[in-house]
Amino acid sequence: MSMYTVKLSKLISEFGLVPVTLPDVPENILISSCEVNRPGLQLLGFFEYFDSTRVQIIGLAELTFFKNMTSGQRVKGAEEYMAKKPIAVIFTRDMDPMPEFVETAKKYGVALLKTAEQTSQFMAALIALLNVELAPRITRHGVLVEVSGEGILLLGDSGVGKSETAVELIKRGHRLIADDAVEIRRVSNKTLVGSSPENIRHFIELRGIGVVNVRRLFGMGAVKATEKIDLVIELEPWDSEKIYERLGVGSETIDILGISIPCLTIPIKPGRNLAIIIETAAMNNRDKKFGYNPTKELMTQLGLDSKEFEEMARHKEL
Repeated sequence: MSMYTVKLSKLISEFGLVPVTLPDVPENILISSCEVNRPGLQLLGFFEYFDSTRVQIIGLAELTFFKNMTSGQRVKGAEEYMAKKPIAVIFTRDMDPMPEFVETAKKYGVALLKTAEQTSQFMAALIALLNVELAPRITRHGVLVEVSGEGILLLGDSGVGKSETAVELIKRGHRLIADDAVEIRRVSNKTLVGSSPENIRHFIELRGIGVVNVRRLFGMGAVKATEKIDLVIELEPWDSEKIYERLGVGSETIDILGISIPCLTIPIKPGRNLAIIIETAAMNNRDKKFGYNPTKELMTQLGLDSKEFEEMARHKEL
């Protein structure tokens, strides 16, 4: 899997960081780790397990500890610490770095910056941003829409009607995230987030019409930059020989980047209103996340187990 990086310039822009000393232009300083570190033991010379690729955060506790050292200890501590060449050191609470830090940072080519944010709040926001920017990712051919608060990824062969369905959903008050190419990132062990490549964001292609700009036609409320993927729906032409799920007894999933996402297969044929079906699927999926399963409730009311329920439905279909 590819290794991704984020430029220090993006962090400066996102958080309003103030550079104190920079060894190079921020665009050339690349961060590759989504973890951060608050150096404490390192200031005393303990560097086992120290990872120089992590952004270093120095808060009030660390700086007070450093100031309480003797002059000789401060010089030695800063020298040994900066000699490890951490990718960037950020001072919080608008605190100015001690002269020992500034001198050794210039000597070893380490970026020093500061922010007015509180330490814990800044760390939480920084980790969240790094988790998104450095997340493993793939690009899938499909359409991503937000329907009733649920992120729905529509998959299917080219020409099956994904974009047309997305436009109908947009007209019904839902939002488009991506059309044609959906960039999917694994931002945690349980969460996938989808977005559109920047160069095609807000555009959608409709056969017979061409490319349209959804934001301009339907307004800002019709688009969204990113959305968590809650449900995958595969659209396919109706196959009379295939047995489709009718009861929802089982729960199909699809694996994307090692995470299992609930998956439905919806057959397409004339007369089926896909927008309404997808709206219903989204709301039903949200109900299931909250612990309610209508299939199980119906089985209980009929006094049937899953096998008897499936047999009843099979006879009804015949």
